[in-house]
Amino acid sequence: MLARSEPDGRLTEIVGILHKWGVHTLGQLAALNKEDLRERLGSEAVRLWERANGTATRPLKFVQPPESFIESFEFDHEVETAEPLLFILRRFLEQLALRLSSIYLVARELTLTITFSNKGTYERVFKIPQPTNEVDLLFRMLQTHLDNFKSEYPIVAVALKAEPSRPASQQFGLFETTLRNPQQLYETLARLSALVGNDRVGTPVLEETHRPDAFRMENFDWRLNDECPMTNNEKKHRIALRRFRPPARTSVFVSAGRYLQSDKTRGEILDQAGPFLLSGNWWDEKAWARAEWDMEVDGEIVRAHEADGVWKLDGIYD
Repeated sequence: MLARSEPDGRLTEIVGILHKWGVHTLGQLAALNKEDLRERLGSEAVRLWERANGTATRPLKFVQPPESFIESFEFDHEVETAEPLLFILRRFLEQLALRLSSIYLVARELTLTITFSNKGTYERVFKIPQPTNEVDLLFRMLQTHLDNFKSEYPIVAVALKAEPSRPASQQFGLFETTLRNPQQLYETLARLSALVGNDRVGTPVLEETHRPDAFRMENFDWRLNDECPMTNNEKKHRIALRRFRPPARTSVFVSAGRYLQSDKTRGEILDQAGPFLLSGNWWDEKAWARAEWDMEVDGEIVRAHEADGVWKLDGIYD
């Protein structure tokens, strides 16, 4: 039977005309004269006639499914040490590097997934500064992280996924430069992260607040940023505040004069500027308020603040 399910409006119209002619089956449509059908209903009707006669040709469109670069392995016995895990990961990297190189791609990111005996999983993403297929370099990256990795449960399975990309090619200007070995820098950062924690290594970014010294750590960016260069006059007249993190606990007391005492510096306050009243986040539980002073103490210019009756020394001006 000829159906009216064609999405094209013109074809639906043609099928309606054929039904009015008494053509309701494919055999009746195939019995019609092809050229007469073309003359009366056009090329769309001819395509229907060819499909009814089995003479229509439709070229196949070649679609290559996206290739995933994942290697996984389930251990026969539970693993409690790093040596078997590193052995398997080395094999994974060799296989992934071979597959990527065969189609002229490199790895720009690795995702390590570890499954434990309690069905829990651990996942860590390794971003590679300069995409590469060097097995030794990628293996050192994983080994550095696993040297300080600890888990409460034995390991039963491991998987490694590589995100492919084309090899990076960049032409620098005459006076531009880049890191001599960005991979070595990343390896150093990985060691630091393993020692002090991921949230303590990166690029400090100022938060959108007026609270002094408020920043967060983001993934390290090894590229230089000269979007806001300072002029020579700004460099000449600008002084830096060498902050103490955390601020040093301080006492300010008055006798014949005003005195400041802390572990960092102590002496009579010869001059001062302030107070500079600051506050923020009054609308939620993170509300804060403080009063800041710039003081000259024993030949040094310091920054101190008072909040809730407690004095602290923020830093010393260089």
